[in-house]
Amino acid sequence: MKRKRVVLSVTNDIFNDQRVDKVCHTLLDCGFDVCVVGRRHKNSKSLADRPYQSRRFRLLFNKGPLFYAEFNLRLFFYLLFVRCDILTANDLDTLLPNLLVSKIRRKKLVYDSHEYFCGILEVIERPFVRKCWHAIELFCFPKLQNITTVSQSIAEQYKKEYGKEVKVVRNIPRAATFPITETRSSLGLPEDRPIAIIQGTGLHRDRGVEETVEAMRLVEGMMLLIVGSGDAIPPAKERVKELHIEDKVMFVPKVPPQLLANYTSLADIGIALDKDVSPNHHFSLPNKVFEYIKAGTPLLSTDLVERKRIVEHYDVGVIVHDLSPENLSAKLMMMAQDEEARRRWKENCKKAAAELCWENEETVLKEMYLSL
Repeated sequence: MKRKRVVLSVTNDIFNDQRVDKVCHTLLDCGFDVCVVGRRHKNSKSLADRPYQSRRFRLLFNKGPLFYAEFNLRLFFYLLFVRCDILTANDLDTLLPNLLVSKIRRKKLVYDSHEYFCGILEVIERPFVRKCWHAIELFCFPKLQNITTVSQSIAEQYKKEYGKEVKVVRNIPRAATFPITETRSSLGLPEDRPIAIIQGTGLHRDRGVEETVEAMRLVEGMMLLIVGSGDAIPPAKERVKELHIEDKVMFVPKVPPQLLANYTSLADIGIALDKDVSPNHHFSLPNKVFEYIKAGTPLLSTDLVERKRIVEHYDVGVIVHDLSPENLSAKLMMMAQDEEARRRWKENCKKAAAELCWENEETVLKEMYLSL
């Protein structure tokens, strides 16, 4: 008897999508065959050996409306003929073809919303673009039965808008830890200074990179480590040069998850300073918050509702309300110098990490998919 097959869709190149990878492993544990469909960029890295199948489309267009139109059309025809029993759309930009095919082929559909899509800053800044995505959401959402998302706030918002029950599966790392095989010396990091880290695959504007760089000109005896990629990086590098603080700020390009875990574990402070500039930012609960906790690295975070709840409930760091260079530098210096508080935060991180793990989150997914 063939195992039931789940096909998941994303618009990224799969390589660094840790949430989708975790979901895939959960589905494998449940006895499903699994395939992920995404895209391939010119500079996309080869996927490491994975226990599930993957398919990445080569596209003519890489961004904008033509990209989304091309990808969704390719996805529609792929899903129309591929062997599957359950379809999973990750985010609104893959939902429409999944919904149409699920109706045509009478297949089960799961929608996993990784963010409050119509509240993304890049969407709300462009009224016509938002109108288009909102129209798709208005068409699709009432027809959905199996919905998950990454935070309680987003679930409550969708309940308010559509009257739909949305299950919460936070984007939390697995309990198993990557081996810490590197040292500060091997990574070229200073051994005699505290290190603050900003890390992520999407280091874009309004996520605290700019403010932290400005604060570093007032900070003494500390290094800022920025690991990852995004549109905030090039201007941040220029600003570091303008301020002549190259000795205080180090940039590292996007690295594999295992190496990223080493960088995070070797840091003293984890920075999560996303600003409240859009509904999606307001509701967000990014993976990096849990990665800092898992690494035992205390957080310096803005007071956005979901992350504030985590930081204060588990007492794993400091909440900051004012991102002026003066206030931010004072918070960084305080966290670096208060050894007693840092010991308490690190100990609390260990306790929190035992509870905040994917193995506790995935029970919701297992129940839902097995019920299908």
